Amino acid sequence: MTPEFVLLLAQNSFILIGYVAGPIILTSLVLGLIVALFQAATQVNEAALSFVPKLIGAAVIILALGSMMIGKLMDFTISLYTSIPSVIGS
Repeated sequence: MTPEFVLLLAQNSFILIGYVAGPIILTSLVLGLIVALFQAATQVNEAALSFVPKLIGAAVIILALGSMMIGKLMDFTISLYTSIPSVIGS
């Protein structure tokens, strides 16, 4: 296992994390900002009001993009398993 392989593996792992977690985090961030602006404008301080829209938004994104996320995770896992012989052989 060469240092280049380890760096490439780490780079691909971080890119995969961005593809899988990015849409969920961005949706929660945008919805949280909208709810925070609403709470600041109306002076309503309710904890559930900020939690429920984020939860619903994350669920919608997972339902909409879940198959793509699982596909990318499966492709990455398969590529890891298929690279084992070349890593052991070197």
